[in-house]
Amino acid sequence: MTLRGYIARRIIFTIVLVLFVIVLNWLIFEVMPGEQGALLAVQGQAKHTSAQYDFYAAQFGKNKPPLDRFVEYFTSMLTFNFGKSFQNQQPVVAQMISGGKLVNTLVLLGSSAVLSIVIGIFLGVVVSYKRKSTLDNFWVTTALTTFSLPTFWMGLSFIFIFSLSLGWFPPGGVVPSVWYENGFPNIFQQIITRAQYLFLPVLTLTLFQYGGYLLLTRATMIETLGEDYIVTARAKGLKTRTILFHHAFKNASLPIVTASALAFGALLGGAIITETVFNYPGLGRWLFDSIGYRDFPVMQAMFYILALGTIIANFAADLVYGVIDPRIKYQ
Repeated sequence: MTLRGYIARRIIFTIVLVLFVIVLNWLIFEVMPGEQGALLAVQGQAKHTSAQYDFYAAQFGKNKPPLDRFVEYFTSMLTFNFGKSFQNQQPVVAQMISGGKLVNTLVLLGSSAVLSIVIGIFLGVVVSYKRKSTLDNFWVTTALTTFSLPTFWMGLSFIFIFSLSLGWFPPGGVVPSVWYENGFPNIFQQIITRAQYLFLPVLTLTLFQYGGYLLLTRATMIETLGEDYIVTARAKGLKTRTILFHHAFKNASLPIVTASALAFGALLGGAIITETVFNYPGLGRWLFDSIGYRDFPVMQAMFYILALGTIIANFAADLVYGVIDPRIKYQ
């Protein structure tokens, strides 16, 4: 099969998978209990009558037959028109973009993903070459430790140490609250201040994520470094850096490509726990608040976007395989 045929096949498979996710996402929220209470809580009243529920159900289109609801939902998912929130009756897409939620999450998770991938891969390559040494034992133990610690515990510890005790960084938020009252300063001051607010949550996510890349890189590199062509490269007198990064890492990078693609595919899902601990106004905290409020339209939209991002990331990883390793045959 040619590369063009392989790409066409993967596109068809991806479309089928997206359709399956749309159907599954609808079924989950159809059978999930609590929607009636969420609808009635729109007005925050203590007691409700059946007539009031019927009114709110009609307002949100929940009184239609299941087939009609599914057709309307299916169209909404394909057009990214996710309806209105139960909580404030505002469009879900508008809320996602407004207030900087989307940008804040992309900056937070994008920064931590890039840092964790770069640090994890670099250290993984180094310790694979120095395996069974003190350096190898230290970084493997450190990676296992940070990878095992809960993110909320690390976040709270960093807040206590670096914010409350030392006063180096703010404990949460994205900008000072006084900015909302007196206006935002020049762009340079904004970048410096936002970086200070961003440091602790990025540090938390980076420490939690880099260990997985380090261990994965180390495992794949150790297996590759035992191949005959690596021994030949050493016999030719090639530099260690060339052997590790040009020959060995290139052939050991396929699992790392998949892990990295999934990390970027999950960007739009937000970091629920970390954003909540640091009171960070991103998509993750918005989803957490929506779960507590039983705001089904927001939850449904976020779950769909997270699944869609993962599917697209897998598709991109499959295409990158052929570029990295020409030995792959598209069959």
